[in-house]
Amino acid sequence: MARTTHRGACPLDCPDTCVWQLTVEDGRAVEIRGDAEHPFTRGVLCGKVNRYLDAVNGPDRLTTPMVRVGPKGAGPIAFRPAGWPEALERVATGLRDSIDRHGAESVLPYYFAGTMGDVQGYTMGQRLFAHLGASRLRTTICTAAAGAALDSLYGGMVGFEPESIVEAGLILLWGANLLSTHLHLWPFVQEARRRGAYVVAIDPLRTDTAGRCDAHVAPLPGTDGALALGLMRHVVDAGAADLEWLEAHVDGWPELAERLAEWPVERAAAECGLDPAVLRDLGDRVATTRPTAIKVGLGLQRHAGAGQAIRAICALPLVTGDFRYPGGGALCMTSGHFPGGETDVARPADLPQPRARRVNMSRLAQVLTGEADPPVSSLVVFDANPAATAPDQTRLRTGLLRADLFTVVLEQRWTDTCDYADVVLPATMQPEHLDLVSSYGHHYTALNLPATTPPGEALPNTEIFRRIAAALGLDHPRLREADEELVRQHLAGGPVTFEELAERAWARTTGVPVGSAPFAKGGFPTPTGRARLHDPSLAAVGVDPLVGYTPPAAHDEAGLVLIAPAGRFFLNSTFASLPWHEKKMGPPRIHLHPADAAARGLADGAQVKVHNANGAFDAAVAVDDATRPGVAFTFKAYWAKRSPGRNTVNAVTAVRDADLGGAPTFHDIRVELTAY
Repeated sequence: MARTTHRGACPLDCPDTCVWQLTVEDGRAVEIRGDAEHPFTRGVLCGKVNRYLDAVNGPDRLTTPMVRVGPKGAGPIAFRPAGWPEALERVATGLRDSIDRHGAESVLPYYFAGTMGDVQGYTMGQRLFAHLGASRLRTTICTAAAGAALDSLYGGMVGFEPESIVEAGLILLWGANLLSTHLHLWPFVQEARRRGAYVVAIDPLRTDTAGRCDAHVAPLPGTDGALALGLMRHVVDAGAADLEWLEAHVDGWPELAERLAEWPVERAAAECGLDPAVLRDLGDRVATTRPTAIKVGLGLQRHAGAGQAIRAICALPLVTGDFRYPGGGALCMTSGHFPGGETDVARPADLPQPRARRVNMSRLAQVLTGEADPPVSSLVVFDANPAATAPDQTRLRTGLLRADLFTVVLEQRWTDTCDYADVVLPATMQPEHLDLVSSYGHHYTALNLPATTPPGEALPNTEIFRRIAAALGLDHPRLREADEELVRQHLAGGPVTFEELAERAWARTTGVPVGSAPFAKGGFPTPTGRARLHDPSLAAVGVDPLVGYTPPAAHDEAGLVLIAPAGRFFLNSTFASLPWHEKKMGPPRIHLHPADAAARGLADGAQVKVHNANGAFDAAVAVDDATRPGVAFTFKAYWAKRSPGRNTVNAVTAVRDADLGGAPTFHDIRVELTAY
């Protein structure tokens, strides 16, 4: 048998964006490993992706279109196989009926990060739905609050150069569980420690990462903004504010200095549920250590005050002047360093695009149950599994069961969402199609060339949308462009060509040198080049223009605070049906501090119903001190139909927006437990 090796790029929702090497025999991938030459991957894949071929070669892959012939919600038994011509005609008929009854805005595409590829992720789908005049999706469910906060403060999703973190003397991993969600940054952190850096985890939970740091600070969930204000006040009191750098490169410092007078360490510590001595000790380190690097995770933004929290945390290195130095500053995402933007290719200017409303994806449950006018009567889901991942799961299920809702799902395997579809279309996986993948955690772009044969009749997302466009009678040339042409359009004007990427697979494409300090002399991507501690434009959306603090919405409610972090062997809902990954994660558990378990008479292993006014899910109790009193946690990403009671943690999540970006507030809830 012929064996060949092919470089490719991991498409999953992770900042590491690894480059891998596939060994292929007769069109089938038989081995996967990290590319040793890639500066971030360094020959290592995470525990999830080491078993990626379980998904690619799994017996549960969808291989033919399926059309529903039984009741919604019944699962695969309610479907029969169909050929592509029949399936496409059903899709076209369903979309036309919606448009005829309620107008084009009654069609809603729903997509997110099932693949992070620029081509398979969104390009052709956005073109099709923009041309139709369908409702436009606000992709808020993960990074909207952080993105809006960073745009306000820095002018974009930018920060320190991640490989320069080896130069830091102090590293704050703020809500960032690197060993589960950003594994390939950890070796750089370890190198910094070998050089003498002190590493602090700031997280309500004692995560795997926190357990390996020099110190762990555990504020109450949603109080990160108060902690950042307290640290800034301590820096000012210590005489460590870099007034020269602030004057040269930052707007709004006099106003923030005045506000900090209201935030002594004692007030901040009380708000965070911390001993003031803990905050003072950390403040001393921040005040005296240059450079300090703050790596900001995404989980901490899932609260009512998320935008202000990100602004406050990322304001701290402006006050200390840490952006002067390689290895200093703050970093949440690197996306803003990359040239170009998705709208230039996904919605090109020469494509007719009727005006259309924008729909917040985090409010899908409400949108499908009466919030939308005109109603959404056609839903097209790709690169997403909302039945498992969207808030207010019980209400969402009610919406998905509507008899008058026509639902199309593009998928690789039979997810929770497929159960509610009218038509399911089989999609290819990363080794089987062409894609371009940039990172939100480093500065490299990778080209993924097809290396294996798709199973059965599976097609790339792009080809499926080209065929749907044709079935609808849409013949604009932009709806027929091939994948390679789409890649070339994304690369146009950038530092690397298609041919160069095809030769090597990856390249550094941001123009930020390795180990540099990109904002040492200011030059932030704001109109003035200055960072903004005070942003007057925020007043228009009801947010205080000055960096500050907004407490959690559930701050004064009764019950346990519940947060749902990412697990080490699940990635969103991608791996939650695979036996190896399921076994590594184990069944759903709710982790309680021993004091909270004792107060409720619950022993380790007890079966409980976790509930609030929104709904309930079942779990086993795990009693440990990984969390603090008053705070419970359970891992996200389980599928409902593979969980006890056929519900997940999203049955108890509320639909309410954070202060910025229309972001969801998954971690801003309270629950109680009832033993079975």
